[in-house]
Amino acid sequence: MLHLFKNLNRSICLVAGFVMLVTPQAMAKNIDPTSVLSTYADIAYAGFEDSLIAARTLDASISSLIANPSQETLAVARIAWIAARAPYQQTEVFRFGNAIVDDWEGRVNAWPLDEGLIDYVDNSYGNESDENRLYTVNVIANPILTVNGKQINAQKITPSLLSDTLHEADKVEANVATGYHAIEFLLWGQDLNGTGPGAGNRPASDYDVSNCTGGNCKRRAEYLTSASKLLLSDLEEMVGNWAENGEARKILLDNPTAKLSVILTGMGSLSYGEVAGERMKLGLLLNDPEEEHDCFSDNTHNSHYFDQIGIRNVYTAHYRRLDGAIVSGPSISDLVKSKDASIDAELTKKINMTVTAMAIMKARAESIEAYDQMIGEGNIQGNVVVQAAIDGLINQTRSIERAVSILGLKTLEIEGSDSLDNPNAVFQ
Repeated sequence: MLHLFKNLNRSICLVAGFVMLVTPQAMAKNIDPTSVLSTYADIAYAGFEDSLIAARTLDASISSLIANPSQETLAVARIAWIAARAPYQQTEVFRFGNAIVDDWEGRVNAWPLDEGLIDYVDNSYGNESDENRLYTVNVIANPILTVNGKQINAQKITPSLLSDTLHEADKVEANVATGYHAIEFLLWGQDLNGTGPGAGNRPASDYDVSNCTGGNCKRRAEYLTSASKLLLSDLEEMVGNWAENGEARKILLDNPTAKLSVILTGMGSLSYGEVAGERMKLGLLLNDPEEEHDCFSDNTHNSHYFDQIGIRNVYTAHYRRLDGAIVSGPSISDLVKSKDASIDAELTKKINMTVTAMAIMKARAESIEAYDQMIGEGNIQGNVVVQAAIDGLINQTRSIERAVSILGLKTLEIEGSDSLDNPNAVFQ
């Protein structure tokens, strides 16, 4: 199995080393909206399929961990989780403009989560929350639960229990019972280091029924297995949506000229409101390590980096798959270039500058200090590195808006964020 992880890691390096390809000017004059959207859909399909492939490797590693709990099998499962994040994060650019993706996304990537819903937590976590009655319900420790005012038999932890009963129970978004981050918590446990070094440190013995730590090892294994199987089925659903006759592709190609805005809506909203605002600036304003995307594993730098790579993928219509194959074709960049080459050059330059800023942040996280340390109070150098990536995301959004204008598209509704638009509200 280890050779699979080597292949995944090599593929990730290839993505990180992606070199921009310049489409010939002559080609731009012959580009039509249908061909641009078809390539966009092909990249979506490839990205979600790669996410599914990586999730299958993760699922196999989880099965190995449960069958033979050890620090080695736990380490392999953690490596597989981190590898699985790389292709998935590159698909987030398909949100916002595509309702079919945005409505689904909360099942696989919702955050932050109140982890006391799922398993045991440290005393520092507290016992209750005014906003969440299930703050410390601890599903793994309690086979009988009260959810939405009803008694629930949770003797058997199944995918349907997680998805149909527990996920966002009581209509509280922090009750995240499914997806990558629930799995992340079950592999790493809480990160209790604040802005100090170190990630979560869950022992492998939390899954060892013969030498159990944390209690309820069999039920914890049931939860992790169910969450992993559910992730697979959710990803299979989205791969189907982008297949040749899939619903997402049909919707997209129904009115190609009007749907061009979908591409730029996804780019702009992910860039500005989601990543620059909610995922980065908020944590930097509060200097709060809890406000990081992959908070248990200290993998946040990779999540932000690959979100930006996803933005570049769709603008240039160029995606490198896990097996090294390239998916490419007519791009929105070609269309912008055909209208005004200077705006295309401006946006392309800004996207690449943001990739560079993200790469600097990524390199710092992998050699000096983790992302949650970078956003810590008083960490001047770390704060500057994070702010440079935020600035890049904001600056490229302004050029995305110019591209919308030059293409004569309807004004986009780009997602905003109080962290960027009204910072004082964050402290109220």
